[in-house]
Amino acid sequence: MKLAILDDYQTAALTSADWSSPGSDMEIHIFDEHLGTDQDHIANTLEPFDILIAMRERTPFPKALIERLSNLKLLVTTGMRNLAIDMEAARASGIDVCGTAMLPYPAAEHAVALIMDLFKKISSENTSMHSGGWQANVSEGLNGKTLGILGLGNLGGRVARFGLALEMDVIAWSQNLTQARCDEVGVRKVDFETLLKASDVISIHQVLSDRTRGLVGAEQLALMKPSAYLVNTSRGPIIEENALVEALKTGAIAGAGLDVYDVEPLPANQPLRRIDTAILTGHTGFVIKEFYELVYSEAVENVAAWQKGAPIRLLNEAA
Repeated sequence: MKLAILDDYQTAALTSADWSSPGSDMEIHIFDEHLGTDQDHIANTLEPFDILIAMRERTPFPKALIERLSNLKLLVTTGMRNLAIDMEAARASGIDVCGTAMLPYPAAEHAVALIMDLFKKISSENTSMHSGGWQANVSEGLNGKTLGILGLGNLGGRVARFGLALEMDVIAWSQNLTQARCDEVGVRKVDFETLLKASDVISIHQVLSDRTRGLVGAEQLALMKPSAYLVNTSRGPIIEENALVEALKTGAIAGAGLDVYDVEPLPANQPLRRIDTAILTGHTGFVIKEFYELVYSEAVENVAAWQKGAPIRLLNEAA
């Protein structure tokens, strides 16, 4: 049988788990670069494989693609939810889709790191030091500043507690946010406009949906302080990317820390790459060593269980 591991950009899969359990006759192929968006290319490339291991939502599997993968029998996704896979189409094609556990904290830690970098100028200072400079930047304190949390779920709550630990004034808003949840975390509930106007830094922690797509656009960015920062470790399209580029170019806001984008991997000619006030990482917020070890180990378990005819962590059980 043939198994492919997709979007393993850091070639971490084979060293993060023991892949011997599926058997020595399993042929494993690593794709360490994104296959792109051309459906013909993706279908032709993946058609020979019986098993695919997908990393989150990096490669979508819509119905039209699934129906062309005639050899595919098992699709494993990291995480127990993947909106980029048409589960019903997979079931109709006789394909089992299985998931893995996830870690609840890496993206929150990454958001904190971006916030710290924006205020403390770590990236810029490091670049200066390596080029012979000394004290090239004046950093800012976080104590007493206002941290706005856009989405106070698990990740937003963790970032909020970080702000509280640094004696920041933490405020929060989302469409369905309750006073009880704010009381639980220890933050103030405000309306969206107040959050935009009052925050010295806003950190986004919402799921991408029709309701949140484009939630932060030109109108919202215009309400922010010129000295404020915007951090996004959730999903790129929550922010209108062109509007953000314009706000950064004109100095309408002081900077942004971004881990997610409209198109991923981020094209080499994307304007954000040429803006010094944008601190950029390549959707690495969730891909820590411990994450790889967890998800790839469970992916191996999924394959081994499926081979025995008893799939585990099945996401598309027959009705």
